[in-house]
Amino acid sequence: MEFVHVPVLLDQCIEGLNIKGDGIYMDATVGGAGHSSEIVKRLSSGKLVAIDKDNEALSAAKKKLNNYLDKVYFVHNDYKNFAEELDKLHIDKLDGILVDLGISSYQVDNGERGFSYMQDAPLDMRMNQEQKLSAYNVVNEYSAQDLARILFQYGEEKFAKKIADKIVETRAKAPIKTTSELASIVESSYPAAVRWKFGNPSKRTFQAIRIEVNSELDGLRDALYEMALRLNKGGRMAVISFHSLEDRIVKETFKDLSTGCTCPPSFPKCVCGRVEQVKLINKKPIVADENELERNSRAASAKLRVIERL
Repeated sequence: MEFVHVPVLLDQCIEGLNIKGDGIYMDATVGGAGHSSEIVKRLSSGKLVAIDKDNEALSAAKKKLNNYLDKVYFVHNDYKNFAEELDKLHIDKLDGILVDLGISSYQVDNGERGFSYMQDAPLDMRMNQEQKLSAYNVVNEYSAQDLARILFQYGEEKFAKKIADKIVETRAKAPIKTTSELASIVESSYPAAVRWKFGNPSKRTFQAIRIEVNSELDGLRDALYEMALRLNKGGRMAVISFHSLEDRIVKETFKDLSTGCTCPPSFPKCVCGRVEQVKLINKKPIVADENELERNSRAASAKLRVIERL
């Protein structure tokens, strides 16, 4: 199966990054290189650091960027480890950073990867297939209490406890091995009256388990903060999030970075020492327009926020 990923908010990202031909840029989640291919086209003597923890994504990115290989460093790692990778490349500062926090179309559509509740597949959901923890481990080995916590915290699932108890009850008879089995358990845990009221009832459970498997929210705030401080003056960072938990972290981190002195107005001079590190390019998130939504329904939940280093 070909690694295909339709880049979300592409024009808005490119405009937000304000690319300079001789700049050094980082696509922290390169995926199928949809965004990266537009970044490298605008580089003359500049370079792009393309990071992904999914080897299949990196292979696809290399094919897509085949005509620009002299301008790209490909890195197999979690973007949260970007600093050590930049140090290895002897890159101190960056002129722009893109972070697309979404799961790629390929990962969802490739049944073997086990991300989708729409296709029957082994429970997997690992973005980095070299790691040990998979959805199978989470579903079959976590306690009912931990499962309920994850479903509520990462999926904002109202029936978290009911689903967790049903999972534990089911796996006591035999391990839960496939996405279809898990989806069936989730469906049966919902009251019939509201089961399909807000779309597929499995959506929140699968999201929550995927986030747990890939540690998607762990260290996100710290990574964004560190990235912002790695920008040159005037450099920009664009972050695309796809659910409220991610967007809240991005919004709060950017707000913190853009906040200066917090001393009471009555103080004759600043004693807190806080200075603004960035300015917000857009105070409200940028979302997809109707034309993009017609072409790509997965853009519906995407939110783009952009900052500029001061």
